[in-house]
Amino acid sequence: MRIPLFHMERTQCLYENGVRWNLSESGVEPLRVEELLGPEMDAAALLSQSLKYPEADGSVLLRERIAAFYPGADAGNVLVTTGCSEANYAALWGLLDERDRIAVMLPNYLQSWGLGAIYAQKADAYRLVPRRRGLAARWALDLASLSRAVGRKTKVVLVTNPNNPTGAVLTEEEMDAIVAAADRVGAWIVSDEVYRGAEISPGPVSPTFFGRYERVVVTGGLSKAFGMPGLRVGWIVAPPKLRDSFCAYLDYTTLTPSMLSDRLARLALEPARREALLARTRSILARNLPELEAWIRGHGPLFDYIPPVAGAIAFLRYRLPIASIALFERLRLEESVLVTPGGHFGAGSYLRIGYGYDPDRTRKGLAAIDRFLRRFDSGNGRSKSKLAPGRTRPVTGRMRARESSRSIGRSRT
Repeated sequence: MRIPLFHMERTQCLYENGVRWNLSESGVEPLRVEELLGPEMDAAALLSQSLKYPEADGSVLLRERIAAFYPGADAGNVLVTTGCSEANYAALWGLLDERDRIAVMLPNYLQSWGLGAIYAQKADAYRLVPRRRGLAARWALDLASLSRAVGRKTKVVLVTNPNNPTGAVLTEEEMDAIVAAADRVGAWIVSDEVYRGAEISPGPVSPTFFGRYERVVVTGGLSKAFGMPGLRVGWIVAPPKLRDSFCAYLDYTTLTPSMLSDRLARLALEPARREALLARTRSILARNLPELEAWIRGHGPLFDYIPPVAGAIAFLRYRLPIASIALFERLRLEESVLVTPGGHFGAGSYLRIGYGYDPDRTRKGLAAIDRFLRRFDSGNGRSKSKLAPGRTRPVTGRMRARESSRSIGRSRT
């Protein structure tokens, strides 16, 4: 079986360690092991841990602590995986077959689109779209596209909430609309909630789909909201019978989590420590976002920007006569700065910029983008001074359409 290229992950694997300024990261500055252990933890006890196989589905204590993050769940609902990516992989592998269709939210992290191409008959897009009311703007669920995408053959409705790359969070009414659409055809909802807990404003975490509907599978992990991508701990939360069936799929992949990852994840998800880690993430976001927003404002009408509600990512629509993947390549080659193009998310003239790491590094990466823009403005493209203020349609609509088609696959929609 041939698999479609996962463009975003392939380019990150190729280039993230070779550029000078990596602005493609979508999480916050990773936690160090010594920070996680803290002074009260006996590091010697961790070092004496035998590196045997742990429980295949995750230790009971770890699964109990994951379940506590989802009201109404218990350890019997939880399966520990190697990162949220494996959780998504196992869930879609286990639910889809070649007669099914999957409805996928766009823009999105396109792992689900690629897996739909492998395991389902067809993937159908529904969308988040920019909506403005006065001076306020948000990414909103397009109900008409949802209705078109969910039909009698739909087996899975894929949600990413909070969303990657937009940073949007669905309202309660939008969540209810997705539940109603799935229920109408008896479909499962698979909700990737890996950014849940990384909200920028103070207040409760984003609501979960778990418990809203009997056919819900939630995936999550420690990579984004918790700042521990290198621990490679993810999870599935699902009805017990379905959860048990997913265990058989992991027998063909990673078999078990690692013993040390299980042990450290137990510590991270102890309720008081969990809240402290989420508070750390929110403080980083609150500190770093204003500087990025000042940089965006400094470019006047070049960018359209809707502030993220959660996650260390900003999704910027730009007005330049160049497709996002071509812009991404030129920034990488000419300025050694890595961003993520809208074409890798099923969008067009957009860039995703991460701001959750060291502010000085981010500042220097943005300065590299400025150098490129000055050069592009003076000799390589349309002058920014000729752009009409407040213009809402990208200069290159046809280019955007071609690029979006390529990014989600020629034969997969």
